[in-house]
Amino acid sequence: MTDWDGAFAGKLTPGKSPALLLVDPVRAYVEPAFPLFLESGSAAISHMAQLADEFRKRHLPVIWTGVRYSEGGGDGGHFFRKVPALEIFVGDTTAGSFPEQLIPHGEEPVFFKQYPSAFFGTALDDWLHDHGVDTLYIGGFSTSGCVRASALDALQHGFVPIAISDACADRDEELHGSNLRDLGAKYSEIVRASQVPQMLDSGELPGD
Repeated sequence: MTDWDGAFAGKLTPGKSPALLLVDPVRAYVEPAFPLFLESGSAAISHMAQLADEFRKRHLPVIWTGVRYSEGGGDGGHFFRKVPALEIFVGDTTAGSFPEQLIPHGEEPVFFKQYPSAFFGTALDDWLHDHGVDTLYIGGFSTSGCVRASALDALQHGFVPIAISDACADRDEELHGSNLRDLGAKYSEIVRASQVPQMLDSGELPGD
């Protein structure tokens, strides 16, 4: 059997200019009436709200994404056809709106996307470079989908990705946990929301 010790899980040191990226924290994932409802979504929303406050207190960027399709979903291509539930995001819908406990402030950018990654087909990369961001703390929905894709793309665009485990959620805990483990092995640091304030103040990973 292969011994994987040492093959994965190196450390990515946070940079000096972090931002918080909240990926699709919309009502579709936290209200039972919608087909994408996540049982653990509301708890993740609470952690995201706390994190947004911590970043704002330090005058650090808070960045948002949402999902929105044109009529017929043609701008979503094969992805829109593969996931029929995405129909709830056609137009400016209730499902795609932000819950009242987690609302963007007026100066905070919101990027609407049609695919899993927050980077694909959006101006996010340009915005981050224009504002000198080097590290992305990431929360949102869902862990195995848009959070994972966004963390991977953050790495590939030259940013240090830090996924916040309890500020994300998925359809079940096994899926949530396995994706966090894989992200932590190869693409991202994984921390808890309670660890983030000290990291922002110290610029170091927990335990360093």
